[in-house]
Amino acid sequence: MTPKPAKSHAHELIRRAHPPDVADQVYTERVVKRPLYLRPSSPKPSARTLRRRQRDEKNEKAKRRKALQPRPLSAAKKRALGLLEIPKEQRKYAIYEPIHNMWVDYMRDVLGVKQDVAFVRAAGAGPLLASADLHGALLEVVRARCVSRVGLRGIVVRDTQFVFEIITKGNAIKTIPKEHSVFRFEIPVPAEGGAEPPKPLIFEIYGEQFQSRAPDRARKKIKMHYQPDI
Repeated sequence: MTPKPAKSHAHELIRRAHPPDVADQVYTERVVKRPLYLRPSSPKPSARTLRRRQRDEKNEKAKRRKALQPRPLSAAKKRALGLLEIPKEQRKYAIYEPIHNMWVDYMRDVLGVKQDVAFVRAAGAGPLLASADLHGALLEVVRARCVSRVGLRGIVVRDTQFVFEIITKGNAIKTIPKEHSVFRFEIPVPAEGGAEPPKPLIFEIYGEQFQSRAPDRARKKIKMHYQPDI
């Protein structure tokens, strides 16, 4: 059998090392079909390109890290899971009486009430009361558009933006809207020694002035202004 003529010098060299069929296959795959790279490597990127690449990589890592972080539950999900409800076994007035005693000491410190000193000014006490936390306060509804709410009295167990939730001595949870309601609470004045305690400080607050969450009121700057009659 007459060998096939060599197609090129490279083909001739391959045929010397391999049989004709193998040489043809190697020549076709390794020489004829071998890709030719016009630019085997990319040029060196500029400093601006490197900075942009580093910034994009940093943002991508931050995005992936943020996606892995647990998100806080919304108010709707909290209600659906029952996280905002007080269990029945904890709906007892006696449980919250120590909290009320702690709140009384807290309000004495806020108002600067000392032993046998029960004098406060409205201009000075007003902003302090408006920014105080009312969780644990013993509130009484003295005025409201809904007549059935007047006279309700209990300890505040939840202070939301628009309502007070109180627990009465009958171990019942009552939700009272702040709007169009006036509340009253007392701050006992400590007596010196065994003397008879002086009269307590009595305050009445308009619920409309407290239509915000307790943490927001603590940061808010309160200004005195006229409150229209409800």
